[in-house]
Amino acid sequence: MEQETCAWALKHPLEQAYHDAEWGVPVYDDNTLFEFITLEGAQAGLSWITILKKREGYRQAFEEYDLTKLSRYSAEQIEARTEEIITQFDVVKHRGKIRSVFSNAQAALRLVEEYGSLSNALWQFVEHKPIINHWKTMSEVPTSSAESKAMSQFLKKRGFKFVGETICYAFLQATGMVDDHLQTCPKKAHL
Repeated sequence: MEQETCAWALKHPLEQAYHDAEWGVPVYDDNTLFEFITLEGAQAGLSWITILKKREGYRQAFEEYDLTKLSRYSAEQIEARTEEIITQFDVVKHRGKIRSVFSNAQAALRLVEEYGSLSNALWQFVEHKPIINHWKTMSEVPTSSAESKAMSQFLKKRGFKFVGETICYAFLQATGMVDDHLQTCPKKAHL
């Protein structure tokens, strides 16, 4: 079988680098998981390359995703910081998405208290091991799953925003909870 990279990653060098180094690699670090929750939520309605180009801006704007720092902002500080982020950082200029990072950080810390880590809370949806799919074409890859629907409902009930089932599926893919590399992709985890 001829090896061929997943088609979505061939449009831009940033996408190719992200695909080759990160996409589908299991992530267990809480701050990195929170980064992906933030980026996938920001991406809703936009292309992934738009978000990849703004990734460093997000890291700078949101305290390198330090959950403790982000969760300590008061309502007034969030409003002031939102305006500052819009004018000073290269991020998607959507006030609701920006504000959600702060409330999502608070919700994430509550999960850390309950589950011991954000990783434990999120990996439970795949029974703490990656789901390895065996797609032959991009048209076979779904946009949601039973796991992403369950994760979305769970996160929404706990106060998260911008975590619909499609966003959660993209999150599962990005963080290696689901391996959706095509069978022909050199990055496929043949387990």
